[in-house]
Amino acid sequence: MRPPVLVIDDHAIVATSLVLALRAQGLPAKRCPVTSEEAILAEAQAGAERGLVLLDMDLGLDVDGADLVVPLRAMGWQVLVVTGSSSRNRIAAAVVAGAIGWVSKAAPFEQLVQAAVAGAAGRSNLSERERRELVELNRGDRDRARLLDRLTAREREVLDRLAAGHRAAKVAEEFVVSVATVRSQIRSILAKLEVGSQLEAVALARSGGGPGR
Repeated sequence: MRPPVLVIDDHAIVATSLVLALRAQGLPAKRCPVTSEEAILAEAQAGAERGLVLLDMDLGLDVDGADLVVPLRAMGWQVLVVTGSSSRNRIAAAVVAGAIGWVSKAAPFEQLVQAAVAGAAGRSNLSERERRELVELNRGDRDRARLLDRLTAREREVLDRLAAGHRAAKVAEEFVVSVATVRSQIRSILAKLEVGSQLEAVALARSGGGPGR
C-alpha cells in the first residue's frame, strides 16, 4: 500500500482539490482539520502509518504553521512545505528543521501535485545545490554562537525540547511549571535569538551547534 498523505491547509478549496488530485494518483490522501495546533498534531499522531505531510506554513492560527515541521518529523512524517511566502530565510529554516522540500502556492497546481507524488515516494524536489544554498543561507544569517550564548540554562533546555518536537504543554509537564511559563520562556528565546518563530529558533540551534543538533 502506498504511504498516506496528510494535507494541512486552512484553505478548504485548495486542500480538497489536492486531496482529490492525489487520490487520482493512487495516493491515500486526506485533509487534516485546521482548528488548533493540538487538533492538527492529534490527527497526525492517529494511526500507525506515516507518509507525507503537505504543510501550509500560514495556517491562520495562533501558531506559526512552520513550527509544526519539527513535531511532525519527530512523529515520523516527511514534510513538504507549501507556502505563499517569498522569504528564502523562512524556507531555509524549514529545510534545516527537516522539511524535504518546498513548493510555492503561486506554482501551477500540477507542479504542486507532482511534488507531492514525488515526496510520497521519498524523493525531494530540491536539488542538492539548492539544499546546500538554503542550509548556507540559514547558517549565515547570524552569529549563532553569540546568540545562543544569550540563553539561560533553562531556556537552552526548553529549546532542546522544542528541537526534539515537544510542544509547550509537554515541556511544562516535564519541568513542572505552567504552560504560560513555558510560553513566556519561548518568547524570551525568540527575542534573544532575534527570530520570529520556533522553527527558526530550532534551525538556528541545529546549524549553530546548540541544542537539538
